[in-house]
Amino acid sequence: MIDNLLEIKDLYVEYKTNKGILGGNQIIHAVNGVSINIKRGEILAIAGESGCGKSTLAKAIIKLEPTKSGQINFKQHNILTMNKKELKNFRKSTQMVFQNPYSSLNPKMKIIDTLKEPLLINTEYSQKEILKIIKEKIKKVGLSEECLELYPHEFSGGQRQRIAIARALVLNPEFILADEPVSALDVSIQAQIINLLKELKEDFNLTFVLITHDMSVIKYLADRVAIMYLGEIVEIGTTEEIFKSPKHPYTQALLSAVPQISGIKSERTILQGDLPSPSDLPKGCKFHTRCSKCFERCAEQNPSYIKISESHKVKCHLYI
Repeated sequence: MIDNLLEIKDLYVEYKTNKGILGGNQIIHAVNGVSINIKRGEILAIAGESGCGKSTLAKAIIKLEPTKSGQINFKQHNILTMNKKELKNFRKSTQMVFQNPYSSLNPKMKIIDTLKEPLLINTEYSQKEILKIIKEKIKKVGLSEECLELYPHEFSGGQRQRIAIARALVLNPEFILADEPVSALDVSIQAQIINLLKELKEDFNLTFVLITHDMSVIKYLADRVAIMYLGEIVEIGTTEEIFKSPKHPYTQALLSAVPQISGIKSERTILQGDLPSPSDLPKGCKFHTRCSKCFERCAEQNPSYIKISESHKVKCHLYI
């Protein structure tokens, strides 16, 4: 039996926005019937271009965004129906690392106070115990105790992200959601943070959901990959399956866009047009308006998942 830490079932997230001078409201269909399981101790990457709904899904998972319908079960308990006490306990077990490390830290608080805050709110530890935990975690992310008396503006972007990771670790969570944790950093610093995340996953037996558009980061860090397009998971499999044998035309296009440094020219898959608006979703397969392989059925019927292997499935008429 597979030990799933998190189970998402038929999740929908929608927003209402004002149309402006025309009046009325638009419905933004951000997440459309996503069902996915996250295994204990794994790193699951959710990938796709900007606007595909991956960050909305991430925030919905930890109840930072309201949902229309569906279930999000954390250790078999639906977080969408939790009371305040249950939700507080859930938040102790779940933390998030945001894209911009500067905006996620209070510029008026010293680092020691930033790291103290979660412990003061969620535990009854003494000041001595809190200080011990803070010092352990700041060292674990590769920073010295001296930095605790400084403010966020006194650090580089990479150092700020290490501080944000330390804050996520102080409550000893089981699950961390990292939303584009390295995209705001220089390339040389990205490698340090990626290696740190991998090391922390092993040391603390953490479960990660990694939200990113960077396929090279996924290849190095993730155990499994879910490809998202217009609020749907169109393909999911192990990292090896996705990179060696991508099935969905959208997955193939994403991988072909990864820069090649070997000097060997590879065939590029160029997508047609722009990402459709999530307020006006295409009928049939959501990807058919940009797919060079589409045929009549694609425009009429949304495909079901096709099982390629025990761990690999794809949502595409080409495999029916």
